[in-house]
Amino acid sequence: MDHFPGTWGRPRDDVYGPYDHSYLQSTGPKTHTQSPAVTGTSVVAVKFNGGVAMATDNLASYGSLARFTDVKRIRVFDESAIIGFGGDVSDMQHIDRLLGSIQIRENYSSNGNTLNAKNLHTYLSKVFYKRRSEMNPLWNHILVAGFDGDSKPFLSSADLLGTTYTAPHLATGFGAHLAIPILRRLFPEDTPIENISKEQAVQALRDCMKVLFYRDARSLDQYSIAIITEDGVELKENEKLESQSWAFAETIRGYGTQVN
Repeated sequence: MDHFPGTWGRPRDDVYGPYDHSYLQSTGPKTHTQSPAVTGTSVVAVKFNGGVAMATDNLASYGSLARFTDVKRIRVFDESAIIGFGGDVSDMQHIDRLLGSIQIRENYSSNGNTLNAKNLHTYLSKVFYKRRSEMNPLWNHILVAGFDGDSKPFLSSADLLGTTYTAPHLATGFGAHLAIPILRRLFPEDTPIENISKEQAVQALRDCMKVLFYRDARSLDQYSIAIITEDGVELKENEKLESQSWAFAETIRGYGTQVN
């Protein structure tokens, strides 16, 4: 009997010769990022008069397990843009390192110009498209918010295919199914951005996060919210839904052991 687990499942070297690993070598595309393991879900954002508000929950799921409850999925880029990440957490960390390198390079440049949110979104969409063309995609769906070159509020999306689109309010993950209808009801398509206040936008995001907590099995009652205006970025990473619990389930009758 072979007592070395490392050799179990393959022929013995002393009988059949050394194991040939050459078949493992491949010239094909990398595929290890096509099976994301730890993922985040919804990112919700809405434009308002003078800026953009964005929110994400702090949960990263390991498959169907709500594993990590303190993963912050909003990044601030040089006080000029905010990026919300949905999808694979490891790919999010890779993009975060890219953003850090760009920020350092921009801060040390001699021309005095900095990237605005629209520039940053264009760059990230090209990164996504390049990786997709190499059949090694970054498994993320992101929202980029801030201001464009004309100092107007900017909000746009990019996904793992390099597809981009913009709208007054956007969401990724399950938020695209649950949060967008709420935002469309609160802020119809013909509502001018000038008529939406900062307080209304923030309250709408809080309502969306509450609905996602109750309806999305991959969501959490702890979330991050970021607000970008011309005065800068306000980021709160440890917000919690107030008075949210499942205590009402105790009053439901009809299933299980009845005590009354």
